[in-house]
Amino acid sequence: MSKGKDVAKLLGQCFFVGFEGLDLPPTVQAFIQENSVAGVTLFANNYESPAQVAELVNSIQALRGDGPPLAIAVDHEGGKVQRFRKHFTKFPEARVIGDQDSPKLAYECAEVMAKELKTVGVNLVFAPVADINTNPGNPVIGHRAYGVTEERVSKMVSAYVRGFITNGVQCVVKHFPGHGDTSQDSHFHLPKIKTPLATIMEREVRPFVKAFKARCEMVMTAHIMVEAIEPKLPATMSHRILNEILRDQLRFRGLIISDDMEMKAIADHFGETDAGLKAIEAGVDILLYHTEPFQTRAFEGMLSKLTTPEGKKALARLEDSAKRVTEYRARVFTGYKPVYIPEIASIIGSKEHLDLAKRLDKLVARAAAAATS
Repeated sequence: MSKGKDVAKLLGQCFFVGFEGLDLPPTVQAFIQENSVAGVTLFANNYESPAQVAELVNSIQALRGDGPPLAIAVDHEGGKVQRFRKHFTKFPEARVIGDQDSPKLAYECAEVMAKELKTVGVNLVFAPVADINTNPGNPVIGHRAYGVTEERVSKMVSAYVRGFITNGVQCVVKHFPGHGDTSQDSHFHLPKIKTPLATIMEREVRPFVKAFKARCEMVMTAHIMVEAIEPKLPATMSHRILNEILRDQLRFRGLIISDDMEMKAIADHFGETDAGLKAIEAGVDILLYHTEPFQTRAFEGMLSKLTTPEGKKALARLEDSAKRVTEYRARVFTGYKPVYIPEIASIIGSKEHLDLAKRLDKLVARAAAAATS
């Protein structure tokens, strides 16, 4: 095998890709197979029904060859951020659950979500949100957070992680080192926060530590500039944040995944190729993309630089990350079997699951009535 193909497979092992539509396009299928891609993220446009998405997942996993199962990931926080909606049990946004101040309830909600996702072959969820809603004007986190204090968010995040992992779906806690104190949305801008370092370590980081202690082995970076730590680069590209703080001070030994590299906070400021290389050099293990044209251009651009002297530093880091990601997949997704379609209907939206959602609705209504009495 040529050096170029070897490097392509290393890079692919650090890539999560996406695509449009209900079926896997042949071009994306070839991209996954040829480059040993680590994972696929599914979105609302990939979903029509539980049976359809289960068949889609089976077709994706069939591409892995002799390698470990691919990560099949989705955003499934509840509320507005829930990509699979029809037939799946619907839960409110995190703040509603957090307001009940019941880790037991958070665990039960995560348990139901995990069972339903696992039934269609999803093995990784981009949740929970460990950000603290410390800025009431925050346009992107808001009620996606469990609350406004580190104590509330920490215990709810811990319960959520345990509920998911115990039921066979791994978690990605997000968005490190905390996106709650921003006043801009990183989907459209590059937010800057002026929070003092001591406050970040004493407040914003605590829920992440709780998630790690609950055995969450993946963390997603925030596309934000933390001026007290790294005034010129976003956290996704900051060696200080990802290594000196996350790896060294917090002793995190799991996988670091970027938030979507197509978000304007990154794409509009750092370029498709350089952004990915800078993130890898800083310590990111997995780069997340969601559209075929963008991910293809980014991949080809990075590959061309990785095979030159200019890419030597990133290539050395890439080798470490590819090994870490592959070992994780082999260990955590062990025992994979294709989804058995006939079992789906008895689990998704079952009476037991709907009863929990109704019980939560009653608790919320009771709390609202008490607040107005």
